[in-house]
Amino acid sequence: MQILDRYIGRSVLWSTFITLTVLLTLFTFFAFMDEVGDIGKGNYGTWQAVQYVLLTVPKLAYQLFPVAALIGCTIGLGVLASNSELTVMRAAGVSLGCIVRSVMKVGLLIVIVSLVIGEGIAPVAEERAQTLRSVAKSDKLDLGGRSGFWARDGDSFVNVRNFLPGKRLGGVTIYTFDGEQQLTRMLYAESAVYQDGRWMLENITGSEVSFEGVTAQRIETEPWNTRLSPDLLSVVTVKPNTLSIMGLYDYVSYLRENGLDAAVYEQALWGKVVAPLVTGVMVFLAIPFVFGPLRSVSIGHRILVGTLVGIGFHLLNQMLGYLGLVAGIYPALTSVLPLALALGAGFWLMRRIY
Repeated sequence: MQILDRYIGRSVLWSTFITLTVLLTLFTFFAFMDEVGDIGKGNYGTWQAVQYVLLTVPKLAYQLFPVAALIGCTIGLGVLASNSELTVMRAAGVSLGCIVRSVMKVGLLIVIVSLVIGEGIAPVAEERAQTLRSVAKSDKLDLGGRSGFWARDGDSFVNVRNFLPGKRLGGVTIYTFDGEQQLTRMLYAESAVYQDGRWMLENITGSEVSFEGVTAQRIETEPWNTRLSPDLLSVVTVKPNTLSIMGLYDYVSYLRENGLDAAVYEQALWGKVVAPLVTGVMVFLAIPFVFGPLRSVSIGHRILVGTLVGIGFHLLNQMLGYLGLVAGIYPALTSVLPLALALGAGFWLMRRIY
């Protein structure tokens, strides 16, 4: 059975990899074409646009995994069916249940890979992409490798380690200099929130520097008068759907603790939680397609059906998400419902071919 698992697994994995590569190539090309109009703004040139697009590839891959898994699995099993290999397996005494288990083992591997990309690689790459893009477009901004986001603000230099949605910053360090370029104050704030038309620094540790020495101080909150507007900083803020699950959970908790509306971020959180399961369900849904109505059609037909089903599921998922936000429906319900419908359709189709 292990030999059979490996054989089916290679076919499904290879088809999924090819499908994902083709989809990524197309969407990356379209993303680059969208950036062409911005080339020439500030220091944003062709190379910067290429870097930005390449850094967004992990996010694209994570979003395309369900469709790629559905199409890839359909093609992989379809090739085996076209070569009568699945028929030979059944004739040799291999049950349909065993074949399903072999496919779902591969599906589990695909889910794990998508989870690693979506939770570990995509958020970091997307943050870096947005920062690189904004830095290149503005001569007032600079980025120092892994040290975060740097900006000059009058006589001060500002370093921001984390950009969060909802006009909120994390890890803000401000170095203030006098007219003689002498450091007069160092300030570190754990967070900064934009409220009532101005930035408010929170949990501050500051040091006043003079010829007499250094005086340390602790401040709970302090207004921050800066020319760095939220509109400027928002271009490097990571969007909710590109944050990790833990990042979204922490931010939702922050909004709830402060009595703020967290519906948009709760929707994004549940979408991220459900996304790996969606990939697994798409793999499962491909099995009855091959053993049922698509067992004797061409590969092109299978690709078309897989694409239409994937797009239809994506549109249904998006529609229910927006409907839930408008109608005030609990985000978990609108996120899980499309998954439950797809899973139910898969089991219904499986019962028809047993």
